[in-house]
Order: sequence, then structure tokens, then C-alpha cells
Amino acid sequence: MSTSSFLHLGKPASAVMQHGSAPLNVIVHPQCLFSILDHTLRRNEDQERVIGTLLGTRSDDGTEIEIKSSFAVPHIESAAQVEIDMEYHKTMYNLHHKANPKEVLVGWYATSLELNAFSALIQNFYSSVSDGTYPYPAVHLTMQADPRSEISVRTYISANVGVLPDKISESCLFVPVPHELRYAEAERSGLELVASAKNVETRDTSIVNDISNLERSVEQVLEMIDRVSTYVSSVIEGGNPGSVAIGKFLLQNLSLAPKVDAEELEKLFNSHLQDVLLVVYLSNTVKTQMELFNSLKRTAVLSG
Repeated sequence: MSTSSFLHLGKPASAVMQHGSAPLNVIVHPQCLFSILDHTLRRNEDQERVIGTLLGTRSDDGTEIEIKSSFAVPHIESAAQVEIDMEYHKTMYNLHHKANPKEVLVGWYATSLELNAFSALIQNFYSSVSDGTYPYPAVHLTMQADPRSEISVRTYISANVGVLPDKISESCLFVPVPHELRYAEAERSGLELVASAKNVETRDTSIVNDISNLERSVEQVLEMIDRVSTYVSSVIEGGNPGSVAIGKFLLQNLSLAPKVDAEELEKLFNSHLQDVLLVVYLSNTVKTQMELFNSLKRTAVLSG
């Protein structure tokens, strides 16, 4: 049988870190996605896609990667070749690493869902031994950032695949890996404010004051309580078979709530409110006394 009928598979450099069939989980922070969107909006009109470097942290065993930030990398791509400003990439990475020592190079992004031979070349550069993520796998994040369609994000790692040994760097097998969008509680308000503009034709939104924000939060809590109460009632009445996992989750959360009756809670609230009002009154009194003292001092100086 002729050897030309065989497909030669190169062993991936990152196989030692993948621990067999253990999945690689990628966590993406919103700050990184906003940076990629900004890069997309600022690109030249003749560019179909732009690329950049992904930075973040990696677990001790390398199976979980957290992408926290990114920066753009200039590149020129045509039908015949692709050119990347490697010196710019190295300079920006060194500067970012000095400002954020805990964040390391984890991969690269492209604002297109298409995977081609140029993607393999760039992936090979970011996976290199000298300046890349070796021996860990480089993560390739693709993002559909066309404003006329919904934003779509995918993440990959790669393994070398080639027919000829000298062409392995130009082709590779991109393997999809699971990813999730994770944000801190402090970022939730900002993201909800941005998301509130998606149904507005002008894509504008206004910042609400503290009272309005509190009112909206209370309304959301009441809505969730009503939804949970409806579900529990349907289970008790036999209309819903129910779930043991949901029951345990509800019981665990209810046990965390303080057991205080309504009258006692009202007394505590009024007492706390009176303390707050007293502090505000004393603060205003001290402020008035200081302003009066300064006025008398200026008057004494002028009269003297």
C-alpha cells in the first residue's frame, strides 16, 4: 500500500499539559470582550478581521485559564500572506507584565469565526517555545463582532496536523474547548446598565440614582420570590413532580435568612434609622460651627 494514502499526525506540544481527556475550561472576563469590540470598531475599513494578544492567569495544572485582558497587535493580511508586528507584541506584553505581574500570555484572539491556514501560522507563533505559551496550550478566541448580528464567542486549543514535516507549522487541528463568561458582583451593575440599552433604538441609556436602583432591585427580588412561590405551590398541589436538587437549594438558602419577626425587624430598622439621622445631624452641626468659626476669624482679621 502506498504511504501517500496515510495522514501523518504530529503530536501536540501541549499534550503533556492536557492530562489525557481532562477538559480545558476557559473563563472570559467582560473587560477583555469590551477591549476586542473597541479594537474592531477602530480597525481600518480594508481589514476583514483584527487580532490581538490574550492575557490572564492559569491554574497550577494548566486545565483552567482565566482571560482577564487583551491588547491589539498590528497585522497585515492578504490572500497570499500574513504579517504580524512581533516587536510591538513583545514590547506591549513586557509593559503589561510589569504593571500586572500575575497576568501572563495565554493566547490570542481574532474578530472572525473563520479558521484558515493563517490562523494556524499565528497559533504556531503564540504556541512557540521562546515567546509563546509552551508547554501550555495557547488559547485561540474567535469573536463575531459584526454589529449587524449577535456577538458570538468561541475558544479553541490546537494540535499539529500535517502531511509533510516541514508544513506542520502551517496547519493544525483546532479543538473547541468549553468557555464561560464570568464577572464580579461589582461589575454586575455596569453590565446590567449596558444591557438595558439593547432594546433602545438609539442604544442610549441613563444612569439611575441610588433610590431608583434600589427600587428596581427590590422589584426583581419580589419577582423572583413570586416565581419560586408559584413553583413550590405547584409541587405541593401535585401539578409539578418537583426536583430534589431545587428543594435542597431552596432549603439551604432559607436557612441562611435570619429568623426575625416583622415587628422586631421594624424596630431594628427604626433604631438604625434614628442612629443614622443623629449622625447626620451632628455632622451638619459641626460643619455649621466650623463655618461660623472661620467667618468670625476672617472678620477679626479684617477689623484688626
